[in-house]
Amino acid sequence: MNAMKQKLRPMELIMNLLFFICGFIAIVFVLFISIYLIISGIPAIREIGLVDFLFGQEWASTAAEPKFGILPFILTSVYGTCGAIIIGVPVGFMTAVFLAKVASPRLAAVVRPAVDLLAGIPSVVYGLIGMMVLVPAVREAFDLPDGASLFCAIIVLAVMILPSIISVSETALKAVPPEYEEASLALGATHIETVFRVSVPAASSGIAAAVVLGIGRAIGEAMAIIMVAGNVANMPSLFSSVRFLTTAVASEMAYASGLQRQALYSIALVLFIFIMLINIVLNTVLKRKEEG
Repeated sequence: MNAMKQKLRPMELIMNLLFFICGFIAIVFVLFISIYLIISGIPAIREIGLVDFLFGQEWASTAAEPKFGILPFILTSVYGTCGAIIIGVPVGFMTAVFLAKVASPRLAAVVRPAVDLLAGIPSVVYGLIGMMVLVPAVREAFDLPDGASLFCAIIVLAVMILPSIISVSETALKAVPPEYEEASLALGATHIETVFRVSVPAASSGIAAAVVLGIGRAIGEAMAIIMVAGNVANMPSLFSSVRFLTTAVASEMAYASGLQRQALYSIALVLFIFIMLINIVLNTVLKRKEEG
């Protein structure tokens, strides 16, 4: 027995070292990205001015007198992400509940591959379908000169975040100990009452993680949004062409130079800070909820 433990101990040390190295590499990558964005993004903010950069309402990076106000991009990204979350989270959550707690094994075996297929579809395909189907439909339905709009972007983003929300939420719901549900049923609660009053609260941290992934996917998407949102630097309106933070970087980085290129790095820094703040806020809320 002691010989077996002695044989296992070096293997455990090796695996612990391997895990440590992998975790350290992940931390190094995050630090590298953070430092690179800060070094690349700060010069433009200093030259333009923080207030003019964040709250300026006009972006004309190639004009004779260039202007670099990104407030339209910020508001568009916020509105688009919020709209996608409002539509996508309830649909994704209810689908996860259906797959984990309601659907029969046969039916779940049919629906789950479809959800996995959604996750495997490239962003450009979502954008292509949105451009060829959704944009003309919106143009005709609302009698618009151009259907590419914030509304189309919200619909496409809502569909794109569904796989992440469904998969993670379903996993969290399945991880709830069956004793919780059995105790609830023994007290006379119905199956649906047990799901929403026992299983869902017990899996709330996993469901919140799914929402965070959905927000990250929505706020970080670029290719599909370029194809359906119009990519025009307007103040956000539901049925007008708009430009997101991500699409601003993607559409101009190929030919940008000088202050324009630095300003695009600054946009990337703002986007990075947004995502970090969202993660911090949600993690803080979850910790308070667990402690309470």
